[in-house]
Amino acid sequence: MHLKKLMTTAALAALAIGAAAAAQAADKLTVGFVQIGAESGWRAAETKVSKQEADKRGIDLKISDAQQKQENEIKAIRSFIAQGVDAIFLAPVVATGWDPVLKEAKDAKIPVFLLDRNIETQDKSLYLTAVTSDAVLEGRTAGQWLAKQTNGKCNIVELQGTVGASVALDRQKGFVEGIAGHPDLKIIRTQSGDFTRAGGKQVMESFLKAENGGKNICAVYAHNDDMEIGAIQAIKEAGLKPGKDILTISIDGVPDIFKAMSEGEANASVELTPNMAGPAFDALIAYKKSGTAPPKWVQTETKLYLPDTATAEYTRRKDLY
Repeated sequence: MHLKKLMTTAALAALAIGAAAAAQAADKLTVGFVQIGAESGWRAAETKVSKQEADKRGIDLKISDAQQKQENEIKAIRSFIAQGVDAIFLAPVVATGWDPVLKEAKDAKIPVFLLDRNIETQDKSLYLTAVTSDAVLEGRTAGQWLAKQTNGKCNIVELQGTVGASVALDRQKGFVEGIAGHPDLKIIRTQSGDFTRAGGKQVMESFLKAENGGKNICAVYAHNDDMEIGAIQAIKEAGLKPGKDILTISIDGVPDIFKAMSEGEANASVELTPNMAGPAFDALIAYKKSGTAPPKWVQTETKLYLPDTATAEYTRRKDLY
């Protein structure tokens, strides 16, 4: 009788443990993150920080690397829909062409969160919120800095991001706004370096050749730091001094640009925080608890960094990126 009682107690305990585990598993959110790829140091940092932020909140984060191809991102979204994830985070490689697949996610009642970049759609209900910086403000900040630095007189070459990407379009728009009112500030050449270091170097080499070995160029504005770092290498190989003969201004705030600033080879960078996932996770958790949708845009901070803090910023960031 005593043995039977012990067995019954043990069985009940096991059932209780199993029920608790099941409840815990049921509470644990699973998020599918459709990441563009690893085209830059910033992008790699965003992925790393996303994992850290998921771990902090006990969220199961599944990441798909799309290798900078929209077709791969669309396949990943459909895969996450089939898996029945609780939410999908999407860093869209380009701005257009998302409506059909996002409608599939909506029909499956899976909320979509845009990270870092926005999309062009007539149906804003296809995504719950967008966690992004103000990319127009980033570009405007860069343009205003350059206008002040050059007293409004400078021939500029521009390294654009991926063609069709919302962030590239916005950073270009903002920069043009930043230099407006200065007729002697002119963008004399502009071309995409696809947000990559190699692309930035290659395009800058062609700019230098086309502009009298770089003698006609006063400054290079790059839509991200990685392209700027590639451009700096091209400038050095052309026998010029980046940061002096040709000024540089770019966006992201990755460690290597701070290293370049501390060495006098870069002049300024506008920071783009890699922590887009943290605010998105918090918005998702609140939404699941209350059913109330977050604001359509969750804006992250924009800040200009100059060489005076470059050494300290490099030390602070080098282990993150």
